[in-house]
Amino acid sequence: MATVSIIFRKDKLNKNGQAPIHFRIIKDRKINYISSSILLFPSEWDEKNKKVKKSHSNSARFNSYLANKFTELQDQVFEHETFSKSTTTKQLKSKIFGKKPLLFFPFAESVFERYKRQGQVGTHDRCKAIINKLKKYVKEAPICFQEMTPEFMVEYEKHLRGKEHNNSTNTIHTNFKFIRQLFNEAINNDVLDAQFYPFKKFKVKTEKTQRQYLTEDELTEIENVDCISGVKLDLHRDMFVFAAYTGGLRVSDVLKLKWKYIDKTHINLTIKKTGSQLSIKIPDKAFKIIEKYKPKKVEKDNYIFPMLPNGLKEDDLVLLDTEISGATAYINKNLKTIAEKAKIGKPLSFHISRHTWATRALRKGISIDKVSKLMGHAQIKETQIYAKIVSEELDKAMDIFND
Repeated sequence: MATVSIIFRKDKLNKNGQAPIHFRIIKDRKINYISSSILLFPSEWDEKNKKVKKSHSNSARFNSYLANKFTELQDQVFEHETFSKSTTTKQLKSKIFGKKPLLFFPFAESVFERYKRQGQVGTHDRCKAIINKLKKYVKEAPICFQEMTPEFMVEYEKHLRGKEHNNSTNTIHTNFKFIRQLFNEAINNDVLDAQFYPFKKFKVKTEKTQRQYLTEDELTEIENVDCISGVKLDLHRDMFVFAAYTGGLRVSDVLKLKWKYIDKTHINLTIKKTGSQLSIKIPDKAFKIIEKYKPKKVEKDNYIFPMLPNGLKEDDLVLLDTEISGATAYINKNLKTIAEKAKIGKPLSFHISRHTWATRALRKGISIDKVSKLMGHAQIKETQIYAKIVSEELDKAMDIFND
């Protein structure tokens, strides 16, 4: 008959003075230990009751995990003792825990560091912030994938909504979306069993948001804002208007535009976010803005809009991301001032120029597949949100017949 017990391994003290908690299975005088991935100082363990002391900040979570796994092990032992006398301790271990318990944070760090190596610095920073928030929640305690049950996710969601973070539903969705991605990668890489996937029961919620964009009249008001020529406010207004006429280029792509990317009629560039090649015919209004910044002697490797320093090493992806982030923050700050001057009651940011171009293009009859192509979308479903906005506008217009 196999026996199961919870053991605090004082014989396995690490250099910090902590010891692991193991589940011990003994059968036919053979012993097998299963790590719980929990480390404690001896003063934090109640040996008599085989529990983490209440004084430990994670005692409730750790004790719940230990109790659940202990019960599962006992049930499996009973089942296999009844139906399969030949079951080994290793087979019991595999049945309960699948593969070796996989620590969550080291795996997460390997993923977002991969983003950094690939030049996705912004994605790296966002994912790192998500993981640091979770680390703070568990008080830097090591945690394995197997511990992150649907119940754990529910409690963490409550924490994110609480006073400390007061996160919105969509911000919480972004956090859990990356955590869910990590589970999928671990399972696909065959280092985690699918039975530990918590998102079958725990569903990540989202809320519909209304994309802000400018009407034709509002865009005209922005264009007509009185700015002193040569100051940054004037430059930032011009960059916004330029993007609103030229395919809704992202701010990173407008900042990186060089004279060598312009021929007599087109902009030819590689989109920073997707890496796709794009050729956009330049509308007259956008061309006039380009001409405004054209020097007498054109250096083809210089930037058209003087925000990034000429000669910037774009292959230094961390430096490039830092420069673009700083420039974007400056532009968005000035765009709020411009919106006030234009008496537009919308939270103006550079990305609104992208939404503005898309809705204007669809209203003017450009087909959705062409809009998708010009915006550099990887999938047409990314563009369909704009088609829905235009469709809703038409529905509202038809309501006049109900008056």
